[in-house]
Amino acid sequence: MSALDSIIAGVREDLEQRRIPMGQLLEQLELAPPVRTCLPDLLSEEISIISEIKRASPSKGSLAEIVDPAGLAAEYEKAGASVISVLTERRRFGGSLADLDSVRKSVDIPVLRKDFMVSEYQFYEARAHGADVVLLIVAALGQNQLDDYFQLTKELGMDALIEVHTDDELERALEISPQIIGVNSRNLKTLEVDTQAFSQLIPKIPTGIARVAESGISKREDVVFAQECGATAILVGEALVRASSPSVAINQLLGRL
Repeated sequence: MSALDSIIAGVREDLEQRRIPMGQLLEQLELAPPVRTCLPDLLSEEISIISEIKRASPSKGSLAEIVDPAGLAAEYEKAGASVISVLTERRRFGGSLADLDSVRKSVDIPVLRKDFMVSEYQFYEARAHGADVVLLIVAALGQNQLDDYFQLTKELGMDALIEVHTDDELERALEISPQIIGVNSRNLKTLEVDTQAFSQLIPKIPTGIARVAESGISKREDVVFAQECGATAILVGEALVRASSPSVAINQLLGRL
């Protein structure tokens, strides 16, 4: 079983434990705050940053305690983040929907629910908890699933970040006509990182699509490399949650300091 398969198995188990009746979830969805689109910022001429609330990872273990995710999100926003990414997967990343709730209430910029979306229920759940954007990992989904979940995301008013790691996954992603594609330099099946994925895949993404470089970004030189490859945005978690000052770290990555 690959790392990705193991994570998804845990996600499915946790989902069954917290699942509520669909009628009750739809009632919650009716009370959700309006969706805030992230697309204009991710397509701006200046590279933008998706700053992540991330306590742990399968490859690194514990990263940061983060007792106040709302406060950290507010600091990210003040420092110039365009989107806040919130890990909601519990077993490997230490996240929760409670984190999503608290962050959504604390910032005025779009919030991404970062999880392994493998059930339609999770999309209604994400919107009910205020998510503006969801992650669709091509490696975790069949083509019909990818298309169906993308259409459902749009029906619920949210944006979708379509994540790829290989040429084949990029081809599959382009078939659904996405607006945002993320190139993850981490192979989710082995957890190895190779930032050459940026140079191999980002230039193949058509202009007009927001192009997000994910994983392996910890210093200004990494951002410059991603931008030279054609990235319009970066997604950064570990380097920010481990920094003594996340706001300084953001400004350094964006070349403002």
